[in-house]
Amino acid sequence: MKPFPHTHTRPHRIAAAGATLLAVAAAGLAAPGTARSQPVSCPAVTVSTVATAVIPFVDWAENLGFDAQGNLWVARLYRNEVQRYDSAGRVTATVPVSSPGAIRLGPDQLLYVVYGDNSVNLLPGRHDSGVVRFDPTAAAPVPETFVGGLSMANGAAFDTEGSLYVADTGSGVVRVRRDGTVDTEWSAQAKIFGVNGIAVHDDSIYTTVYLTPQGRLVQIPIADPTRQSTTTDTPLADDLAVGPGGVLYTATTSGTLLRVDPGTHTSCSLLTRDPLAAVATVPGSDRDLMVATGRGDVLRVRLDDRVG
Repeated sequence: MKPFPHTHTRPHRIAAAGATLLAVAAAGLAAPGTARSQPVSCPAVTVSTVATAVIPFVDWAENLGFDAQGNLWVARLYRNEVQRYDSAGRVTATVPVSSPGAIRLGPDQLLYVVYGDNSVNLLPGRHDSGVVRFDPTAAAPVPETFVGGLSMANGAAFDTEGSLYVADTGSGVVRVRRDGTVDTEWSAQAKIFGVNGIAVHDDSIYTTVYLTPQGRLVQIPIADPTRQSTTTDTPLADDLAVGPGGVLYTATTSGTLLRVDPGTHTSCSLLTRDPLAAVATVPGSDRDLMVATGRGDVLRVRLDDRVG
């Protein structure tokens, strides 16, 4: 399903479900908990641009990830494709994916890409969303469906056992086994309407709940997904990534890159600029992040030793 034309920014993308999201949040069904972040000092950062949008906002960078060779891949939501970049910021490959979302390297060294990240799929009777996978080393990668029938798949993350967790905006967190079948029993216990980004650390899943009155970053124990708790209130939180020491980095479409300590429920702002859609750690570095923007640029954010 093609996304809405050029007006399909993140706030517009879920306009069809916005009223429902707010109603559910107001009813207290998004996630339990009352934790709030407190201001703390953040490291200073150095920001550089590694890929520039050809057409601003039409080139909306919805998500990004790395393959096993360390190549950067970017999900171009409106172009219905994912692009591979070299170190000079040049596109070296494109793979067609309808309304692509999260890009994650699987345990089999294939890339797994969410498709159907479009609010049209929240309408009754529509389930044109899921996950495709392809070999990023192939001369002409061909995506194949890994799992389908989801409502609006958005974020994705693997655990150490190889299970894939998908943040499905319409139904909650979905656990997919390595053979592509859905663990329906587990998934039924992780229903949170409006989830967006997702990350796995140790024995927990962290997921963002988008466009609620406060916005939430929710922790879900893998062993007991009913024991959900709010790590912090994070308005307009989109995607997130786990850094060294279990620190979480969260991109928000209000334009802020947050550093969140889930142990202390504290957060601070690393960067404020264009709408931010996704963040990923750079393989082999404990100080570098890659950030996707709504404008379409991809940024490298280097954490300095000094505190801002």
